[in-house]
Amino acid sequence: MRLDKLLAHTGYGTRTEVKKLLKSKVVKVDGVIAKDAKQKVDLSKQVVTVFDEVVEYREFVYLMMNKPQNCLSATRDRDYRTVIDLLDDYYLMFDVAPAGRLDRDTEGLVLLTNDGKLAHEIISPKKDVFKRYVAHVTGELTETSINQLEAGVEILDGNNDAFMTKPAKVKVLGPVDDLTAVEICITEGKFHQVKRMFASVGCKVVYLKRLAIGALELDESLALGEYRELTDKELDCLKAEATH
Repeated sequence: MRLDKLLAHTGYGTRTEVKKLLKSKVVKVDGVIAKDAKQKVDLSKQVVTVFDEVVEYREFVYLMMNKPQNCLSATRDRDYRTVIDLLDDYYLMFDVAPAGRLDRDTEGLVLLTNDGKLAHEIISPKKDVFKRYVAHVTGELTETSINQLEAGVEILDGNNDAFMTKPAKVKVLGPVDDLTAVEICITEGKFHQVKRMFASVGCKVVYLKRLAIGALELDESLALGEYRELTDKELDCLKAEATH
């Protein structure tokens, strides 16, 4: 990787600011003052320092966030705050993005990463990676309704085209105030899909939260809006499931 790109990606400033650092003679490669911004470096074999501080480069980052309501699963928006707005400056330099979307009024697990290949495999319906939600719904959820949801129902997608959902997994958890709590697992992520699925059987979703993406479970110790990096074990399990 070019030296200026490495330093820019590790938070030492813009390309222009990095050039100023080089002119200041505070950047060294293997102890030798670096002068050429185009110099190629390999951190697996070389040591780069700035002000004698070792530079550590990470190609990918993986974050678990407990998304709050009224927050978009997007990188930017003119009217609403996004999940990116909740991140510290350190993570902004990695250009992470949410893997899939979660409705603005839906809470829960969002994976943010700059690993585009893994993100695609997670959200691709062909990979059959289940996304697990808990929904609080109005209306009567009969055994027939549950069977319909589990077999697949016809809904409209974001373009108002008819769409038959893939089979779901449904489990009634019990009453919550005047509502019914239901756990539902789906492998797709069409526009308002969970809400539209319940609407197709005469129920309305009042509250929705995503609990898991495949083997990755939401860390319930995270308050709404909080996030943390995935552990090695969590990442390994997610990759194994997404790439099977």
